[in-house]
Amino acid sequence: MASDEEITREKAKVYFEQAYRKQMDGEFGDAIALYKRSIATYPTAEAYTFLGWTYSQIGHTEKAIALCQQAIETDPTYGNPYNDIGAYLIDQEKWEEAIPWLKKATQAPRYETRQFPYMNLGRAYQNLGQYETAKQHFEQALVEEPFYLPAHWALTALLAKMN
Repeated sequence: MASDEEITREKAKVYFEQAYRKQMDGEFGDAIALYKRSIATYPTAEAYTFLGWTYSQIGHTEKAIALCQQAIETDPTYGNPYNDIGAYLIDQEKWEEAIPWLKKATQAPRYETRQFPYMNLGRAYQNLGQYETAKQHFEQALVEEPFYLPAHWALTALLAKMN
């Protein structure tokens, strides 16, 4: 028989999955409400991170960053919120501020898509004019995921620029 905590976690997971579907359908208001319900039921780093992503999609970047910070407080091993904060800072052209967050994402024990922070590190370093370092990060993104096309494109464009 399932414990009360397992039942509560399962309810939160159902709300999270409903929220994600709403987010993917562009129904951001409904997604926000469902992510908040998931968090109220059982707070997880994933729910805070994805709620933040939803806010970022409607232009509330500072709220998105704050929610990613809550995600990190909830579970510092979860890599997504570190990368997301870095990506939001890149979108604001805060290249140097983004780098420490992205480096933390590459080190996070619980992160399955490390090509994203390596790609973002490449973007940050390229915008700072540090082309060799950018190249190394684009290449590492391809080590993580050999078929990650944005890294192929970025590396090709950077190599052309360097020649």
